[in-house]
Amino acid sequence: MLTVEQVIAAQKAQLGTVFGATAKAYEGLEKLVELNLQTGKAALSEIAEAASGALSVRDPQQLLAFQATGVQPTVEKLTAYSRRVYDIVSATNTEVAQIAESAAAEAQKTLISSFDAAVKNAPAGSENAIAFMQSAVSAANGAYEALQKAVKQAAEATEANVQAATATAAKAAGARAKRAA
Repeated sequence: MLTVEQVIAAQKAQLGTVFGATAKAYEGLEKLVELNLQTGKAALSEIAEAASGALSVRDPQQLLAFQATGVQPTVEKLTAYSRRVYDIVSATNTEVAQIAESAAAEAQKTLISSFDAAVKNAPAGSENAIAFMQSAVSAANGAYEALQKAVKQAAEATEANVQAATATAAKAAGARAKRAA
């Protein structure tokens, strides 16, 4: 059975895990806010420059050329921005997942040690109940490991899809810019 000290220690560990995960989430949020501020400042500067350039256009051909030269850099910047957002979110998610994984492993270790202590102190004739509980714990551990594996595979597949979509969008934008020019 769990002692009062073990319960208090477990609660402290859970509280530490929650605060650690929250701190990592805020770090990621700070990075996103910083990225958005930098991107906003750069976009404002580029808009002012583009407006100034557009006012200097004298004929329709110059206007078409001006538009064509602005498409590719804009798409590249958008692609780079999207990639940085994804990288920040992905890194933050990985850090929070590691914290949660560590906490889950510690909780599992505590559960198993408590279960082992209970088995040692079990009364005679409770072998069937103990076997059932051991089977349930093993099944739960197997399910947890399968879930972790599935989550990692899904994250890897998402990463591959994002990279493929980014590459495809950049190629398509480049082709459109060349056609427009």
